[in-house]
Amino acid sequence: MDTLEGKGAVITGGASGIGLATAKVLAGRGAKVVLADIEQTALDAAVDGLRASGAEAHGVVCDVRSLESVQAMADAAFDALGKVHIVFNNAGVAVGGPILAMTHDDWRWTIDVDLWGPIHGVEAFLPRLVEQGEGGHVLFTSSFAGLVPNKGLGPYCVAKYGVVALAEVLWREVREHGIGVSVLCPMRVATNIGHSERNRQPEYGEIAPTARVADQSEGNTELAGRVLDVDGVAELTVQAIEHNRLYILPHEESRESIRRRFARIDKTFEEQGMGAAPS
Repeated sequence: MDTLEGKGAVITGGASGIGLATAKVLAGRGAKVVLADIEQTALDAAVDGLRASGAEAHGVVCDVRSLESVQAMADAAFDALGKVHIVFNNAGVAVGGPILAMTHDDWRWTIDVDLWGPIHGVEAFLPRLVEQGEGGHVLFTSSFAGLVPNKGLGPYCVAKYGVVALAEVLWREVREHGIGVSVLCPMRVATNIGHSERNRQPEYGEIAPTARVADQSEGNTELAGRVLDVDGVAELTVQAIEHNRLYILPHEESRESIRRRFARIDKTFEEQGMGAAPS
């Protein structure tokens, strides 16, 4: 994307964390932003803060689990901005613990938000971006856990692997329309993901104490990767829009783990006899 000046951008999970930090960077580049979030109080504060800095900002309460809610948010975004060029499907939640300990509702909640949310974003916005005919960029927040299996994050990994697949397929399919695609896959970032239960809806029941995500701070030395500040991650994310970069990988230390995963896959061909089918 040659310039972000005057472009319309929509960010889900935009009231805090990576979403809000990215909104600030986009606004600093001259974009107009719509923040979508399920938390009204945090959303109002985020929009007020952006406006105080001189940005054009709007807020829409949105539950990404619902296609109807995301479609209504898309309508509101186009009404507010006139045109939308950037859609950042960023909202996410997490539960922790071994797969054996996960309840069916833990699976439903994680997949409803983390995978169906991005799918709903594509359904609500992509046809309109194509029809608009001005190109654009669609982004997704996945995770290092969407590229390499993370013990104790089974439902989260399943959902985030799906988000990576969604981005990779979409990247191939929308190039002819001048639309770029990026997927963000960080390790630990200083966000509220470790307190996702604050937004867990009653229909999923109470989250078990054992299903809470492990402490994400630097003090937890059992987790890999540094805890990055959201501002640096947001800057990389916006650069990916500007340079049409598919993968956003903020943690250099994730590189070796990613390499080992694909090496294990590649080694299977040798173990099977150079790919020969069994007789």
